[in-house]
Amino acid sequence: MTKFSDLNLSPKVLKAIEEAGYETPTPIQAGAIPPALDGQDVLGIAQTGTGKTASFTLPMITKLARGRARARMPRSLVLCPTRELAAQVAENFDTYAKHVKLTKALLIGGVSFKEQDALIDKGVDVLIATPGRLLDHFERGKLLLTGIEIMVVDEADRMLDMGFIPDIERIFSLTPFTRQTLFFSATMATEIERITNTFLAAPARIEVARQATASETIEQGVLMLQPSRRDRADSEKRRALRALIDAEGERLTNAIVFCNRKVDVDIVAKSLKKYGYDAGPIHGDLDQSVRTRTLDGFRAGELKILVASDVAARGLDVPSVSHVFNFDVPGHAEDYVHRIGRTGRAGREGKAVTLCIPRDEKNLEDVERLIDKPIPRLENPLGESAPAPSGAAESAEGESGQKPKRSRSRSRSRGGSSRAKEQPAEAQAEAKTDAPAEAAPEAKADAKPAAKADAKPEPKAEAPQEAAASNEGQDTSSGRGKPAEKPKSRRGGKGKPRGDDKKNDVVGMGDHMPTFIAKSLDERKAS
Repeated sequence: MTKFSDLNLSPKVLKAIEEAGYETPTPIQAGAIPPALDGQDVLGIAQTGTGKTASFTLPMITKLARGRARARMPRSLVLCPTRELAAQVAENFDTYAKHVKLTKALLIGGVSFKEQDALIDKGVDVLIATPGRLLDHFERGKLLLTGIEIMVVDEADRMLDMGFIPDIERIFSLTPFTRQTLFFSATMATEIERITNTFLAAPARIEVARQATASETIEQGVLMLQPSRRDRADSEKRRALRALIDAEGERLTNAIVFCNRKVDVDIVAKSLKKYGYDAGPIHGDLDQSVRTRTLDGFRAGELKILVASDVAARGLDVPSVSHVFNFDVPGHAEDYVHRIGRTGRAGREGKAVTLCIPRDEKNLEDVERLIDKPIPRLENPLGESAPAPSGAAESAEGESGQKPKRSRSRSRSRGGSSRAKEQPAEAQAEAKTDAPAEAAPEAKADAKPAAKADAKPEPKAEAPQEAAASNEGQDTSSGRGKPAEKPKSRRGGKGKPRGDDKKNDVVGMGDHMPTFIAKSLDERKAS
C-alpha cells in the first residue's frame, strides 16, 4: 500500500501530514502528486470528497519551498469557484505549510480591497482567489500575473456552471506560457474538455473513478411525494423533511439540507427553527461575515443542520457530516453527485435522501441516468397517505368553513336586499292600484271648475280614467287638485284649454294649418 513517504514530498511537508493524522493517500492523491512534482501538467477527475485539494497543495508546497516571491507578482495561483472553497484551500495551505516559510493571500469578495492590496504589495508565494475578485485587482493595476509558475483550477465543472469560463480563459492568457497547470474536476463536460485541450500540454490524466459517480459508502434514497394541492407542495415537503429528520434519531449527528433557490433556503431554515430544530441558512446573498460565522459554527458542531444552496455544495470539507437531504431535486444532474458527496467522506458511511414531487420527476430521471443506477424509493415516515388527509382536511376546512361562510353571507345579503326591494315594490303596487280610485273623485271635481274657468268655448269633459291618469303623482294631501303642467303625450297637451289657439297643438304647422287637419285631431282626441 502506498504511503505519503513514498511520494517524494519534502520532509517538512511529511511532518505536517503526520501531525494532521494522515498516513495513506487517497487514489487521486497517489495518482496526481508524482507527476505534479515532476513538473507535468495534470488533469485530475474524481468525485467530490476524495481529497483533490491535497492533490495539488502538497506538491505546490514542496516545489515553492525553494524560491522567493516579489511584490505584486505571486508565484502560484489557485482559482476556486466560491468563497467557501477558496477559504478551505487557504486552510489546507496553513495546515500543510506550517513548517515551511511560505506566504499566501486570499482574494475573495466581501473583504476589503485595502487589506488584500497590502498583502499583495509585500509579495506572496501562493495566491488563492475567485475569478471575479482576481480580475478586479488586476484591472486596478495592483497585480501582475507574469510571475506565475504553477496555476491550479479547482472544481472546473462548477466554474462552468457559474459562468466563469470566459474569466478563466482570460486569466490563462495573462499567465506565462511556461507555467505548470493542474486541472481538477468532478465531471468532464464538453466545454471543460475544450479548455483542457487548449491550455494543458500533454497532461497526465488521473481518473480514479467513473465520471459523476457517488461514493459507495453513501446510502441513497428518494421519497416520492404526491401533494394534496399544488399550492401546498412546499409546505408538505417541509413536513416530510421534519419527519425524515425525526426518523433518523440519534444516527443524525449533523446534516446539510440543499435547496435549489436561495429564497427556499431562508424559508426552510426558518421553518426548521420554528419547530425547534437547530438550523441555519447559507447562500450567496448573505454577507460574507454571516456565511463564515454560520459555516464555522457548523464545522465546530455548534450548528446541527445547515440549510444551503449549491454555493455550499462545493468546498465544504466537514468530514463528519452524517446526512444530506435534498429538499429539491437539482436541476443539473451533476449537482446531485456534489451534494451527496458532502457525506460519506474519507471512507465514512453517510446517508442521502431526496424529496421528489411530480414536477421534479424528470430531473430525477436525469440523475439516475447519470449515476447509471436507480435510487431506492423510501416509505413515507408520515404514512403512505399522510400528506393527502392533511391536505384534504385543510381543503375541507377551507371549503366547508371559510368559503361556505362567504357564500352564505352573500346569499343573506342578496336575500335581504331583494326582500327589502320587494317590500317597497309591493307597497308601490298597492299604492298604484289604490291611488286612481281615491284620486278620481277629487280630480273629477276639480277638473270641471278648471275647465270652466279657462276655456272660452264650451269645453269637452275628459273621461274619468284620463283624469285619474293625468292626476297621478299630484300632491293630494295638500288639497291641490291642479293637474300637472307636464304633457303626458306627444299628440297634444292633455289638460290644456281648447279654443282659437288649438292649432298651436300641432308643432311645425304654423298659422297656416288647414281647418280639416285641426278638425280631425279634435275628433281623434274626443274618441
